[in-house]
Amino acid sequence: MVHGILEVVLVDAKGLKSTDFLAGKVDPYVVIQYRGQERKSSVAREQGSNPSWNETFTFRAQYPGADTQHKITLRIMDKDTFTADDFLGESIINVTDVIALGAEKGKMMLPPQKHSVVLADRTYFGEIRVGFTFTAKEDTARGESFGGWSHSSAEILQSEFRLYVACNRPSNTCL
Repeated sequence: MVHGILEVVLVDAKGLKSTDFLAGKVDPYVVIQYRGQERKSSVAREQGSNPSWNETFTFRAQYPGADTQHKITLRIMDKDTFTADDFLGESIINVTDVIALGAEKGKMMLPPQKHSVVLADRTYFGEIRVGFTFTAKEDTARGESFGGWSHSSAEILQSEFRLYVACNRPSNTCL
């Protein structure tokens, strides 16, 4: 199993549906979800239907995971002051190939691309531009496992035990 970091670059959106008929421009932000992890973008105040964020978010990822599908959900919301925030749309993007190739090669980058935004009634309205990078991380702290102890942990314990024994000799000298 390969562990790593999935980086999501949220660039901008175009042509989002406006929900603020009386209040003016929408104030969009994005809730990004990946396998139980959630991040929120900043609110693009007064940017209306064509917001720009240029923000990067990181998620812990592993390949292969418990589920074979690796999907990022981007929920676009309108920040409201006195009422509940409005849903502007969402985009669900499969990043399985990015993670699989990154696990194989050490790193895989998919530059920002446009993805359709889907409304609550399942119609398309607007687009969001997002990029992805998966970087595999070597798991040096784990080592080989022996009876519940990892190889590296066992070596540390042996070393500390030898030091303890050496320091507790009658001569009180540590080797």
